[in-house]
Amino acid sequence: MEFRDLKIQYQILKHDIDFVMEKVMSRADFISGKEVKLLEGQLAEYVGVKHCITCGNGTDALSLALMAWGIGEGDAVFVPDFTFFSTGEAPMVCGATPVFVDVDKTTFNISAQALEQAIQWIKKEGALRPKVIIAVDLFGQPADYDALREIAEKYGLLLLEDGAQGFGGSIRKQKACSFGDISTTSFFPSKPLGCYGDGGAVFTDNDEWAELIRSLCVHGKGKDKYDNIRIGMNSRLDTLQAAILQVKLWQFNSYELQQVNAVARWYGELFDHRVIIPHIEEDVTSSWAQYTIVCEDKAQRERLQKALKAEGVPTMVYYAKGLHEQKAFANKYVSVEKYDNTQYLKDRALSLPIHPYLRKEQVKQVVELIQETI
Repeated sequence: MEFRDLKIQYQILKHDIDFVMEKVMSRADFISGKEVKLLEGQLAEYVGVKHCITCGNGTDALSLALMAWGIGEGDAVFVPDFTFFSTGEAPMVCGATPVFVDVDKTTFNISAQALEQAIQWIKKEGALRPKVIIAVDLFGQPADYDALREIAEKYGLLLLEDGAQGFGGSIRKQKACSFGDISTTSFFPSKPLGCYGDGGAVFTDNDEWAELIRSLCVHGKGKDKYDNIRIGMNSRLDTLQAAILQVKLWQFNSYELQQVNAVARWYGELFDHRVIIPHIEEDVTSSWAQYTIVCEDKAQRERLQKALKAEGVPTMVYYAKGLHEQKAFANKYVSVEKYDNTQYLKDRALSLPIHPYLRKEQVKQVVELIQETI
């Protein structure tokens, strides 16, 4: 059993993927080929925003957004504590200070209550300027953007959506990657929409920011790549990856998103009350980057992992440390709380296999193994 089965996906899409790859290979326009521009238009239309700018990866996408806003030294950027390292890394690369915020125990996303308390504390202390909220659509479920937007407007902050895991999710049919002033995603292979290498994208309705980000992606170019009018970076999506993503976007929209939600429903129907399954808020659709249960304690999680591994069922632990515990952030971030929910989840969260091509009998096997072991 595969945790996220990219092999079967390729076999299903092999004819179309091989065809578009051969087209790019025969033209040899591997950088900034026509597929890149076409894909950007398709992604913008799918998400429902004016502009999509593709880039090298999801981490660069976050950095490009912060650079476009001029975020730097003395600025506070509020980041959920229970998430992947890059969400906290991007502010530091720009010279800003991350302020880690506890998450909601049931959705795993940033806690609006803890966020507002952190903003108030930073404002009271006065050493940093509150500037940006980064909200992560963890495991595929969009964050609580109704509450976050209200807080952002109340305190005059910019809202950056890290939709690396959330692409395809929605709230009341509004798509993920459209909730932030700027939103980003990743096309890492195991993401809901993934390519065959690294890739990312930035989304916004703001014309000025979009133009600036396009410049920043290519060494701060002006009229052309040899006219450099600002310091930027080298972060572009390759033409081959864009061509692959065009094929996969069609499959994602026409089949995969619906089917991965069916797989999640199978899990929910088969598990009994002894297992804490993912909670999806009302009017919300998840893209199910992960299917994450919450165990009784760390010892139970270890027993489950061992039992599942013995039967060939892979599992993953996201995330074994809160960001505030990462050595790279030592003495470089601001802590305003004890992160009780992060501490709870890091010892108990266990992600199970989920993808659109998982069969119901495989889901049943996973569930039965877990319920026999607990």
